[in-house]
Amino acid sequence: MVLKPAEGLARGPRGLAQPALKCRGREYLRLIYGPEYTAPENLARLRQRRVRGKQSLALREFALGLEALYRFVEHEPLYRVHECVFGVLALESEPMDASL
Repeated sequence: MVLKPAEGLARGPRGLAQPALKCRGREYLRLIYGPEYTAPENLARLRQRRVRGKQSLALREFALGLEALYRFVEHEPLYRVHECVFGVLALESEPMDASL
C-alpha cells in the first residue's frame, strides 16, 4: 500500500511532508530481513536504523520532479526541464540501503 497526500503538497511542522509511505506486510518483511526478523533483538536493531537520509533523498527527488513539471508546463526550453530530470537521476545513483 502506498499513501500519498490527498490534495496537492502536504506540509508538516518541519516543512514538506514525505510524499509517500510504503507499508510492507509481515511476509514481505520476512523475505527482506530473514525468517527471524520478529525476534525482539532483531526488531530493536531494526527500529534503531536511521531513515532520515532516505527520507531526505525522497524529498529532494520529489522537489526536482515537481520543478521539472512546472518548467514543462510553463513552456521553458527543454534543457531547463532536463536539468531537473538529470538531477533526479544523479540523486538516484547515490548509494542507499535498499531495504529501508
